[in-house]
Amino acid sequence: MRISTVIASVFGIGYFPVASGTVMSIVAMPFAIWIARAGGGFAVIGASLIAFLIGIWACGDHVRATGREDPSECVIDELAGQWLACAGISLGFGAGSAAEFALAFLLFRLFDILKPWPISAAEKLPGGLGVMADDMVAGLAAAVIAGALQYFRVV
Repeated sequence: MRISTVIASVFGIGYFPVASGTVMSIVAMPFAIWIARAGGGFAVIGASLIAFLIGIWACGDHVRATGREDPSECVIDELAGQWLACAGISLGFGAGSAAEFALAFLLFRLFDILKPWPISAAEKLPGGLGVMADDMVAGLAAAVIAGALQYFRVV
């Protein structure tokens, strides 16, 4: 197996037979919480950006190898996007309760599945960038909304 495939599938999580993107988001959550508790919101953003950059390469190589535009086994995009969504509630408005992290999870999955504009536009970018970009835009949208709801004490 190619190293890019191992990375793009996050050590095989992408081959989970049902809802592999959701499974990856679930697996990403405890790590996001740990990073937020250890280093704060900017550390979560940094981790998300590192996963994003690595994912562009890994998914791009995997896309070229398989000939498919956005293979379902590429789930590093969910990892990066979910972490970015969690950063929205880790940037200083509070410590981030379980309910707030759950909200970030739900908003990210909603945006990632429905793909409203501009998420759908980001998905059209070529290669690994297109695989990764739509999830990052979905993560950013979820982060902004979750952060705003936390700030105004709605959640």
